[in-house]
Amino acid sequence: MPLFANDHRIERPYTTTEFFGKYPHFKKSARSFRERAARTVGPQGLLYVQQRELAATTPADDAVTVIGSDDATTCHLVALRHTGSGAACLAHCDGSGTAREVPLVVGAVTSLSSHAHDGRLELHLVGGFDDDMRTSHNLSFQLLAAFDRQTEDIHLVTCCISELNDVVSGGTHRPVVYGIGVDVKSGDVFPASFPSRGPAEELRSARTFAGGQMANIYDAGRGLVRIGPCQWSPNPDIGFWLTQDDDTILKHLSTSPLVEPPHFVQHIKSTIRFLLEHPSPDSLFPGEEPQLYCRSAQGGWERAPGGVQQ
Repeated sequence: MPLFANDHRIERPYTTTEFFGKYPHFKKSARSFRERAARTVGPQGLLYVQQRELAATTPADDAVTVIGSDDATTCHLVALRHTGSGAACLAHCDGSGTAREVPLVVGAVTSLSSHAHDGRLELHLVGGFDDDMRTSHNLSFQLLAAFDRQTEDIHLVTCCISELNDVVSGGTHRPVVYGIGVDVKSGDVFPASFPSRGPAEELRSARTFAGGQMANIYDAGRGLVRIGPCQWSPNPDIGFWLTQDDDTILKHLSTSPLVEPPHFVQHIKSTIRFLLEHPSPDSLFPGEEPQLYCRSAQGGWERAPGGVQQ
């Protein structure tokens, strides 16, 4: 079955404006969501999701308290939770393959909820703004349409996207909420920021920069972050960007150069340096095995012992 709002079947719109016109209660709920103070989440108990990644787990997971992601401008953050099992998934979508990615999100939650006899799937969409190129609006509609095509009943609870996540500051439209967290134990979805984005932040960024598709990075059964193996080809030409000024990098490597977070350019440069230092990823994945990370005694992530079996 398709997408629901307030227990009624959603009629598919052709624009976000039409959608919010038909379902004006989302304007009120989005305003309430935007007004919540963003919570800064530290590394202890955090499972951070980067662009083109998803992760899912359940309240029984002792390794994860919060799944989170931020730095979304035109990107959208997608949280799906089953109220019966408590299983939750968070994905950071950029529009590169929405029709393929949404079934992965749904499958990640339903696979962890097969034992639940009651409950429903609840969807939270956050991200984007009223950008000139309407990149956000296009992704908003793609996500709504893709969830509407799923076979499961999905109830849209939070919809703080595109124009509903927009504020004008200094004459420039920008997002209000850049990041969200999902409290795995309570199911609360909240505005958030994340100073720590590990493990293997540069490797994961390099995978996305090199064109990697959406990847599920977490094994909930074993409490392990699983990265790769990844594929990319040597590309020394990308070193060109390291010689450019910040404005040039923003103009050409961002979908929203006026509203990126302050660390965007440094993040791009560190990712390019990583790709230049590792022109082939083969050495990062001996035997084509993934890199595995487990929760450390200090609460962060560390490389799993060599004896961990695949």
